[in-house]
Amino acid sequence: DRFLNIMASEASRMNRLVGDLLSLSRVEEDARMRPTTPLDIDALIRSAIRNLSTVAEENGGQILYAAPEMPNLITADSDQMMQVFTNLIENALKYGGQGTVVKVSCSETRRDTVLAQPAFLISVTDNGPGIDPIHIPRLTERFYRIDSHRSREMGGTGLGLAIVKHILNRHRGRLKVESTLDGGSTFTVILPKN
Repeated sequence: DRFLNIMASEASRMNRLVGDLLSLSRVEEDARMRPTTPLDIDALIRSAIRNLSTVAEENGGQILYAAPEMPNLITADSDQMMQVFTNLIENALKYGGQGTVVKVSCSETRRDTVLAQPAFLISVTDNGPGIDPIHIPRLTERFYRIDSHRSREMGGTGLGLAIVKHILNRHRGRLKVESTLDGGSTFTVILPKN
C-alpha cells in the first residue's frame, strides 16, 4: 500500500509537470499575438476567487477582495488571465500557511513607471512567512524553488510563476514582487489600460 501511494503521488506530480510544460509551451507559441478581446478584470478575479474558495476553506484561510468601484476593461486572453489570477491566489493560500488571509485588490494608476502609461494594478497579498529578498529576482525562472522539498509536497512544479511572467509579457504587462521575512508577500500584476 505504501509503495502504491508513493507511485500514485509521483504519477500525479508528473501529470501536473507535463500539464504545466504544455501550458508554458502554448503561452510561448502565442507570445507575439496580442489579445483582442475586451474583458472585465473584476469578473475574472471573482471567478478565480470562487474557484479557490474550497482551497481556502481546507487551509482554514480566507480570501478578501476589495473590488473596484467601476468596471475595468482590458484587452486580454480570458483563459490566460484566469490562469494568472488563479496561480497567484492559490500560491498565496498554499505558501502563506495554515489560516492565512489573502487580500486581493484592483486599482489603477495614472502612470506606471515601467510601462510608462496608465495601468491597472491587481495585488495579491498574504500574511505568511514572506520571502527572503535574495530569492525575489529568480522567482519567475523555470523550476526555481525557494524550498524545493516543501514546494514538491504541496504539489508545485516550479513553473507557475514562469507561466505567469510569460502570460504578462504577451499582455505587455509585468509582475512586481514585494516581500519581507515574517511580513508576508505581495504579488502585483500590472497591466496597461486600453
